[in-house]
Amino acid sequence: MRITEIDPGADETLARTLLSIQHAAYAVEASLIGDDRIPPLHETLDALRAAPLRWLGAHHDGRLVGAVAWSENPTELDIDRLVVDPTAHRRGAGAALVRTLLASAGDRRAVVATGAANLPARRLYERLDFRLIGEREVIPGLRIAEYVREPAT
Repeated sequence: MRITEIDPGADETLARTLLSIQHAAYAVEASLIGDDRIPPLHETLDALRAAPLRWLGAHHDGRLVGAVAWSENPTELDIDRLVVDPTAHRRGAGAALVRTLLASAGDRRAVVATGAANLPARRLYERLDFRLIGEREVIPGLRIAEYVREPAT
């Protein structure tokens, strides 16, 4: 698996592939949590391309199979989304993407949120040393779990 920086804002073909993966990945999460009110599930191509995010892509056999997007400031990385093509689930793409991103965090902490009922995502973040800091209802009936990973000392 090869992890590289990608820029969907600069490459429409890449953005279309990424959007397809994103919609498929969030459809799986919607099924797991019993709720399809996940904003990236309904995101348009234009919105994805305009989002103020940085991206890493996971490539297998020359094909994009997943991506992680984040925003950052001097003290924190905020993982906005992690998407893996459902045909590539459980093959290490998600973990490789997050590990690569965390390697660049330096002395910054990382935060992420996922559907509270999305147990596969929660287990992934917990395996990568993220600590649950709480759950909250973001809209009626939709709960998220929030995690933090402190920098290594």
